[in-house]
Order: sequence, then structure tokens, then C-alpha cells
Amino acid sequence: MRIPVGRREQPTRLLSSPWWRGAAAVAAGALPALAFPDPGLWWFAYVALVPWLLLARTAPTARRAALDGWLGGTGFVIAVHHWLMPNLHVFLVVLAALLGLLWAPWGLLVRMLLGGRPPAGRTAVAVVVVPSGWLAIELVRSWEGLGGPWGLLGASQWQVPPALRLASVGGVWLVTLLVVAVNTAVAVLVAVPPARIPAVAAVCACAVAAGAVWLWVPRPERTGGVIRVAVVQPGVVNGVGGAERRFARSEELTRRLAGQRPDLVVWGESSVGADLAARRDLADRLAALSREVGSDVLVNVDARRSDRPGIFKSSVLVGPGGPTGDRYDKMRLVPFGEYVPFRSVLGWATSVGKAAGEDRMRGGRQVVMTLPGGEGRAGLRVGPLVCFESAFPDMSRRLARSGAELLVAQSATSTFQDSWAPAQHASLAALRAAETGRPMVHATLTGVSAVYGPDGERLGPRLGTDESTAVVYEVPLARGTTPYLRFGDWVVYGALAVLAAFCAGEGLRALRRPAPAPPAPPAHTAHGSPVRPGR
Repeated sequence: MRIPVGRREQPTRLLSSPWWRGAAAVAAGALPALAFPDPGLWWFAYVALVPWLLLARTAPTARRAALDGWLGGTGFVIAVHHWLMPNLHVFLVVLAALLGLLWAPWGLLVRMLLGGRPPAGRTAVAVVVVPSGWLAIELVRSWEGLGGPWGLLGASQWQVPPALRLASVGGVWLVTLLVVAVNTAVAVLVAVPPARIPAVAAVCACAVAAGAVWLWVPRPERTGGVIRVAVVQPGVVNGVGGAERRFARSEELTRRLAGQRPDLVVWGESSVGADLAARRDLADRLAALSREVGSDVLVNVDARRSDRPGIFKSSVLVGPGGPTGDRYDKMRLVPFGEYVPFRSVLGWATSVGKAAGEDRMRGGRQVVMTLPGGEGRAGLRVGPLVCFESAFPDMSRRLARSGAELLVAQSATSTFQDSWAPAQHASLAALRAAETGRPMVHATLTGVSAVYGPDGERLGPRLGTDESTAVVYEVPLARGTTPYLRFGDWVVYGALAVLAAFCAGEGLRALRRPAPAPPAPPAHTAHGSPVRPGR
């Protein structure tokens, strides 16, 4: 059956309208959010960017391509952070629009490399340069003040073993680079038939690289040692006196562990609502718990300090004799949730949503804590992180390089209990474990809690947001260094070098391009009047 011409042209006509095209860009930018938990369609990440790429490459002007990039970036930020809407309300849209500007140059880059009918050589360049441009955006927005590295595209692959192995080589950055490269190649396959050979070659190269890493990159060396870690998740506690009731519930669950002989008990973020130096009764109850269970208890105190001004969130290790002196104060705070950036200018956000009324204080350095040894072995070294900090690859890497054998993230996402946030947050621990080759515990107040081994594999049960329980996990230990642990963010530096080389090449090409010839002067008749066309 022959399709009428008018029907074939209808999509083109819709996209020629600036309003329809803008809506399509926002929707296309939002698609990658489906690859993250809770939907968890990890395979969709490898084609999720294709509609956005196809839209930007067909932009009629460079200005329109930049606008497509901006609107798509706005849609992406809103979709990945949509669970913040009850707290930030319309301010989330404002923030998304500001962050979306980071994708405007990316839209230009896509049009420059893939617009029209690019030759095969240029599409091959695009498969390298377009992912590098995306990675540069992720690097910039990973700054804590811009929201931190939440929703990095590579993080959607947290449950895929080959992707976790790639993370051990180049961190989540390498996974992102591969995902965007595949999307770019698929877009070329769809829209540029003459360049299908380099596109297929690019997809095959990505598959071969992932396979080579899977087969030949050495895994963390298991020491044969196992540590028993108990995660205490009290669940949702509402009503008056919530902090005291949450403490009592955590205390009750911890007592049930007495016969299971854990080596460490971990409570979630803000599990203690008062400074232990000021509330000796709470410190004594925790010390009694430690003696009863036979292990140290890692709690998290969210309170005003008695020895320093301001409110701190601190990981505190408590032993049979009380607090051991091992303490880590959270360094990287959640924008608007724990502090308001440029409060003198943006302080009005507290009247619009549930932004922090008072800024939390920051710690000055990371800390590695040492558990008491036993049965002829040295004490285990534990590297604590608090909530948001598990999203930062550099923090877990620094702890592992400082000797941490076990990474622990204490978190609380009860504000976003019925959203995608708890599952997405828990998934980040798998990436941090794979990057460093160290097992990681993600313990929360209300779920999702999970534990991952040195390869990023999940260990034991995943505690959902509807559970109030305490579970002991057998956690294998590992030693040695992963390539990412040793060399760090080399993928990021490589992507920036690719962009610099591309910009330099384009600049040289522009300088070598001959200037357009000046228009020829009009011919004149013998009487001096110009000759008009047609005479």
C-alpha cells in the first residue's frame, strides 16, 4: 500500500513548528531516565539517546541545535530528579533549565558532526567526539554545587557484570563513554546509510573492548577472609518524638543480633538525633548494645555539636566502652537539602519548597576507622561515607587508597520513600565497589539497603522500603588494586584531550579555508551606465 505524501511529511511539518520541536526535545531528553532504577530498563540506555541525537542533527540552524540541546538537557535533569518535585516544586524546573544549558554546546556538536549527509570519516570522528562531549557535561555537573554526580548515564548499568568490570578499569566514566558511543553509532545507522560501515565497526569495537576487559582484566584478589556485617533498618517512624522512637526501634532490632556474632553493626544516616557527648544516656545505651551483641556499632549522629558550633552529620563508632573516638563528619552536602547555595540570593527557595532552613556544617577530611582485631587477625579498616557522598567516585577511591578494606555508606531517603530515589541510591554502591575492588555496605533508615562484593555483585537480600529488620551479611574481603583505583579518572582526561584536539583541528581548518571571493564589479557600457541583466 502506498502511503500518501501528506502523511509522510506530517512528522516533518510537526518538527518544523518551534513549539512541537521544543516539546519533542524535552521528551527525548527525558527518555534515558527509564534506564535507571526503579524502572531499571538498563538495556534501554544503549538506544535512549537516539531520538535526541536525530533531532539535534536535523536542526535547520546552529542556534536551533543549541536550543534542542538545552531543552533536551532540561528534560533529562527533570526526569532523573523528578522525585525532588515535592520538595523544590517549581524551583526544580528553574534548576533544570539552568543545568540544561550545559547540553547546548553538545547539540551544536551533534549537528556539526552528524548534520546533513556526513562522509564516513566524519561519522567515525563523531562516534568518539560526541561521547567525549557528553562526558565533559557529566564532569561539570558532577560538581557538588550543581547537584553532584547523580544520574550519570553509566550508573544505569550497575547490575550488568561486564559494565561493572569496565568500571573497575575506568570508573563509571568509561561505562558512560561506551553507552553514548553505542547510541551515536545507532543514530548513524538509522539516519546516515552511506556511513553504516563505520557505525557497525564502532558497535563491534565497543563489544570487543567490553569483552576484552571482561576476559583479561584481573579481578580483585579474594583474601579468603569474610567479615560479618549487620545492617539495621528500623523503617518509617512517624509521629511525635520520631528521633527517640527511631533510636529505640534500632536498639530493639540490634538486640536480636546477639546470638549471630556480627563483626560490625551499621545503622543508617541520622539514626541518632542528639550529640552523644551531651546525651550520655544514649552513649551508654549504645555501649551496652555493643557489649551485648559483641561488636562495635557504627551510628550516624545528626545534631548540633557540643564542642563546635553548628549542626553536623557524623559517622561515630561506638564500642563496649562507649564512643571510640573514631568520627567522620560529612564533607559534601546535598544542595538545598542540607544547605542553600548562595543563601543570600537563593534563600527564597525555603519559602517555595522544603529547602534547608539552616546550613549543615562540613567536615574537613575523610577518615578510615579501625575495628578491634580478634582471633589472631588485625582490625578491619572501614571507610565511612554519608548518604550523598556515595555518588562521588573520588571519595570511595580515596578511602580505598588510604587502606579501607570495607566501604560503608549510611543513608536516609525517607523523604522520597515512594519514589525512584531509594533504589537508585542503593545501586550506586555496586559501582563504587567495582571501581575500588572493595566490598560496600549501603545501610539506610527506611530502605533500600544493600551490600555488594568486591566485583560489585550483590550479596544477600536487598531490604526494600517496606521492611523493618536487621540482617547479617557474609562479606568477602579482597586486596590489590583495580586499574581505576591506581590510575583514577584517566577516561575523563582522555575525553577532554579528544575535545581539545577536535576544537584545534576545526580551528586550523577554518584558518586554511580560503576567503570568499569579493563580488565582481558590474559591467559598464561605453556611456558609463551599468549593464542590467537582460540587456
